Amino acid sequence: MAKASLMNASPMKIRAARRDDLRALLALYADDGFGRTREAATSGADYERAFHAIAADANHLPIVGKVDVEIVATLLLSFLPGPSRSGAWRAQIEGKRVSAPLRGRGWGKQRRGWAITKARRRGCELVQLTSDRRRSAAHRFYEDVGFEATHHGFKTTLDIQ
Repeated sequence: MAKASLMNASPMKIRAARRDDLRALLALYADDGFGRTREAATSGADYERAFHAIAADANHLPIVGKVDVEIVATLLLSFLPGPSRSGAWRAQIEGKRVSAPLRGRGWGKQRRGWAITKARRRGCELVQLTSDRRRSAAHRFYEDVGFEATHHGFKTTLDIQ
């Protein structure tokens, strides 16, 4: 579907991601300056294995947002038990993407609402997400929809042999 026709398209519909959506998901992951370099280095077989593991685990809900027949958004909602907060469950949102030409149309808010509803139904006490510190526009969006920057995150990359 052409970008111009997407701008005037139907509302986004959210559904569970399927294996045959993988090509569209990879395009969304690589649809910005960060993803272009990070996502291009991994083979399709690696993504296939990861998607299979995610889809097989009831604590992970990969979703896509579709407009007409095109996948234009995605996220992964994971449910995590925790030893703190009296053993409270939390929901983790990862892999959040909206197609670049369609950002700012409210679809991020729609997916956030979907994720919050699912988290409440699963008995989660909080919803958390991470975002690269260089994504200032994304940070403004998350604050606008009710998230607070309460922690500093740390990561280390592991060499896989």
